[in-house]
Amino acid sequence: MQDKNFQKLLYCFKYEGNSRKIILNYKFKEKSYLYKTFVNFLLKNEDFFNFIKNYDTIVPIPISKKRQKERGYNQSDLIAKEISKKIQIPYNNVLIKSRNIIEQSKLNKEDRQKNIKGVYDLKNKEIIKNKKVILLDDIYTTGSTVNEASKILKQGNVKTISVLVLAKD
Repeated sequence: MQDKNFQKLLYCFKYEGNSRKIILNYKFKEKSYLYKTFVNFLLKNEDFFNFIKNYDTIVPIPISKKRQKERGYNQSDLIAKEISKKIQIPYNNVLIKSRNIIEQSKLNKEDRQKNIKGVYDLKNKEIIKNKKVILLDDIYTTGSTVNEASKILKQGNVKTISVLVLAKD
């Protein structure tokens, strides 16, 4: 990956075994209710809780309208909203995915970076100006998705960006 556009990465699980299976079920097998389990795990862990509390806002990685319609939910959005509700950290969906792309999981590292380039736009950027932002995603493989999203968030003149994911490959 080129330069990282975020400061820190925090993840809950290694993306393997049972955690991989559960996350894939959550994401692709209509098991949206699992978001509450992930949030409870995150917030019951003192390190994760304290990490999140140090930020001004939480921003989920968006998915395309087409994918949202197919799946019925955005897995990162559900988690971000629930964290926001439980610990009173403002939720902001200032990122939008402006076009459909090939699913990142189907591509190699180099193709992922090319594929994700320029797919996000920033709306209402004044909301995040001078804020410490947590960018939330489900799976960190190459970092291309969160790096591209962070690059766009920087256009909102944020103080800092850290990334929180369920699992890291």
